[in-house]
Amino acid sequence: MDAIMGVEREETGDFIVNEKDKVVNLTAQGVDKVEKFFQIENLADPENIEIQHNMLLALRANNLMFRDQDYVVKDDQVLIVDEFTGRIMPGRRYSDGLHQAIEAKEHVKVKRESKTLATITFQNFFNKFDKKAGMTGTALTEEREFRDIYGMDVIEIPTNKPVARKDLQDAVYKTRKEKLHAIVEAVKESHAKGQPVLVGTITIEASEELSKLLTKQGIQHKVLNAKFHELEAEIVADAGIHGAVTIATNMAGRGTDIKLDDDAKAAGGLKIIGTERHESRRIDNQLRGRSGRQGDPGESKFYISLEDDLMRLFGSERLINMFNALGIPENQEIEHKMLSNAIESAQKKIENNNFGIRKNLLEYDQVMNEQREIIYEERRRVLNGESMRDAIYKMITDITENAVDIAIGDDTDFDEWNVDELNTLLLPTIPLKPINRGRINTPKKNALKQQLKEEAVKFYEAKEAEFPEPEAIRELERVILLKVIDRKWMDHIDDMDQLRQGVGLQAYGQRDPLVEYKLSGYEMFDEMTQNICEETVRLLFHVRVEQKVEREQVAKVTGTNKDDSAAKVPVKRASVKIYPNAPCPCGSGKKYKQCCGKGAK
Repeated sequence: MDAIMGVEREETGDFIVNEKDKVVNLTAQGVDKVEKFFQIENLADPENIEIQHNMLLALRANNLMFRDQDYVVKDDQVLIVDEFTGRIMPGRRYSDGLHQAIEAKEHVKVKRESKTLATITFQNFFNKFDKKAGMTGTALTEEREFRDIYGMDVIEIPTNKPVARKDLQDAVYKTRKEKLHAIVEAVKESHAKGQPVLVGTITIEASEELSKLLTKQGIQHKVLNAKFHELEAEIVADAGIHGAVTIATNMAGRGTDIKLDDDAKAAGGLKIIGTERHESRRIDNQLRGRSGRQGDPGESKFYISLEDDLMRLFGSERLINMFNALGIPENQEIEHKMLSNAIESAQKKIENNNFGIRKNLLEYDQVMNEQREIIYEERRRVLNGESMRDAIYKMITDITENAVDIAIGDDTDFDEWNVDELNTLLLPTIPLKPINRGRINTPKKNALKQQLKEEAVKFYEAKEAEFPEPEAIRELERVILLKVIDRKWMDHIDDMDQLRQGVGLQAYGQRDPLVEYKLSGYEMFDEMTQNICEETVRLLFHVRVEQKVEREQVAKVTGTNKDDSAAKVPVKRASVKIYPNAPCPCGSGKKYKQCCGKGAK
């Protein structure tokens, strides 16, 4: 399929890649091709939603996710790289099938889509702490976010010794090729006089490209990126030695004091070369901060081209037009305060955009946060070993009342009561005797509710009596309730995620997506809690206690100090025996030997 790369949305080609918003959309021409390929009439039909979803994932994987930038392939696995730290995040996987699409793209083993067991945003997680504090050298640029989201003030503390590092103006070039040429020349110049150099790149791919250019010039150097993170301590330790050249991604020994030897100090200290401006000013400041620590000498300079992603996507059109009008010769460096201001302005745009995204995410997650607190409180009660007897009895009576309310209206005459619907609603969950008009004691709705509630409670009391010990049924209640809560909550997380993705369309109908998300979210939560009650009660009413009559075994006394007068105590089973072919008490519907009883003897 033909791709359209860039920001503008032109209705040509098969699909549009919007790099700013990181989305891919099919054009009308692309939709036609997909419908012909899969032999379907309308891609937008609900039954074709999975095809549409997977198609867009494949396009995202191929056009927005890049190897050695967003992820690396190592040991037949796709590993995510943190864009801010440059480090590999083991165990993390992209959700919603994107990771599988990237695995297919890279021809590695496609693993099963992971199931989300629990979810929380960093913001809500950190806000759970009663006290929060921290220290960082780069918090001032994010002061607004610390105050608005975490309720924290940012206080600037003066450095221990005056900063001797020289932060030079950015050097701007028209093309990326010219920029790389200038970087190599700057490294050669510093290396010749013995000044240590740390070159910071945004991506792994860029670090390896620069490494090849330096190798061609015969300059010895070391590369530090997510592929060689095991050697980080050793590489960073040597970065301050005179004549050392180190290329590093954002991991660049963050938080590490790079020690300079005397010759390196005499040569001007550690020189920082930034090959590109990052979306976040904090990351650029962290790179600069590798040099000039504790009063050491040093210098920093960023090299930028108009072809860099930051300038291409967020730079002003006026700036680019000015460059073209000046007719600047090849390899000509331009330094101007206006250029630096324009670059910083572009970074501020992105930071505000990202802050808006995070704040919006927090507002949406607030709905999930309230629901999470309710569910986790219930789970804690179960895990702490509290008796769930009263809660189960309330579930039984609530389910009975709801079934009667749905099947029979308040003003409906006795002759018009829909008894068949009442049986359909109630009996699969609570297996009472079939309800007919002949066994209804009083032809009043409230009286019927009371009658059925009493029958249901007596039925459950009879079920309790089947257990040899009261604690056995109490433990079974806890086990079943916990499993049902966990299963329903995991499904609810996925459903809320799907709702979150589609609710933006409400804006086209002049409705606030956040308000609609809250309303739908609360309805879905009520439905989930109702389902938890019904499934828990259904499983408890249908559980069977199977007991095998066993011959009592007499404890055998062994050893040299036998005492013939010792009481011979029969061995008793502490809990109800569950046989291999019996239904598993966890409620999965499988046989015990195929579920929780696997490997049990």
